[in-house]
Amino acid sequence: MFSGIVEETGKVVKIEKEGTNYHFYLTCSFVKELKIDQSMAHNGVCLTVVDVKDDFYKVTAVQETLDKSSLGQLKVGDEVNLERSMKPDSLLDGHIVQGHVDQTAECIKVVELDGSWYFTFRYDKSKGNITVEKGSISVDGVSLTVVNSKEDTFQVAIIPFTYQVTVFHNYKVGSVVNLEFDIIGKYIQKIVNQYLENLKIDRK
Repeated sequence: MFSGIVEETGKVVKIEKEGTNYHFYLTCSFVKELKIDQSMAHNGVCLTVVDVKDDFYKVTAVQETLDKSSLGQLKVGDEVNLERSMKPDSLLDGHIVQGHVDQTAECIKVVELDGSWYFTFRYDKSKGNITVEKGSISVDGVSLTVVNSKEDTFQVAIIPFTYQVTVFHNYKVGSVVNLEFDIIGKYIQKIVNQYLENLKIDRK
């Protein structure tokens, strides 16, 4: 379980492919604090630490993860948003993020204002996910508030701190990001859809 508050960005130092799996080797400032079998979010994707060395650690992404996320597009030298899992007594500064990516989205517009940025993303609405105005969403593991919610697009407003300490400073038009929609909203949507479907059946 995560909060969507990125600790820092790590850097990909090596990528290996084994069958359909990808092994990612990354470095960050807290490598020595990591333990094997520990969960950590990488651009919003929960991955398990499988090896730790002096200056890097290793995680593995299986085909299902690669299909649902943008991890397969990572290259050596790329920055990655990192967040270790929450502790039971920690403050929930963002929102509930599971590290289970629903789908990817494409950045279609970047507007720089005097001290902030607006990023617009488009996603495939056929997958059944939705955003709501002022609702929460995780973009590459960053907990953000939805602005200007549309049928298949939404915006987020980024302050300088978030821009600097996350991979948002690398985004441009065409960048692909991972989305995790609000878990509470997904449950409500599922329950309502089931209710409406049962209502149709009862009326037949």
